Amino acid sequence: MKKFLIGLVIGILLVPIGFYLYCRSGHAPVATASAPMPLERFFAKTALHATIHREAPKNVPFPATADNLFGGVMVYRQNCAFCHSLPNQQPSPAARGMFPKPPALFSQRGMVTDDPAGVTYWKVKNGIRLTGMPGFGKSLSNLQMWQVSLLLKHANQLPATVAAALSALPASPKPAGGNKTKKKA
Repeated sequence: MKKFLIGLVIGILLVPIGFYLYCRSGHAPVATASAPMPLERFFAKTALHATIHREAPKNVPFPATADNLFGGVMVYRQNCAFCHSLPNQQPSPAARGMFPKPPALFSQRGMVTDDPAGVTYWKVKNGIRLTGMPGFGKSLSNLQMWQVSLLLKHANQLPATVAAALSALPASPKPAGGNKTKKKA
């Protein structure tokens, strides 16, 4: 029995020691282009889903009115589109270099319309560690975080005016010096 317990303790200690040595050796995949480590996705997703299930708000304090959806468009365009892109646009160069890849939230594969708005709100507010998803809890108001969450919840059924505002191209910048015309010599 004593040999069994000693063997068990040594076996239990070998796993974390082996993992530590693996990480210290410089062979662990840490670049964004590298494949994930064994079980990395499993542990990250398991922890994320459990935390969100426990902490995400269950009730939405704001309705999905046109005004709130338009507010969500403004928040999304200013804070989210750089990584998650706009409808019918390719991902930005930065988004293409991220690991894991940020979902294109207005594409069929990337939509989160089946998630409760509270889950999206939690992600917007808190961010997701080790993914590049920042938390906006200190930079956006509670209303703004709910507005963008409502926009994403209803991404597949937006009113035409809201969808048009989301897809509109940004205004082109004015040339330096205003609209001055050159004098002919």
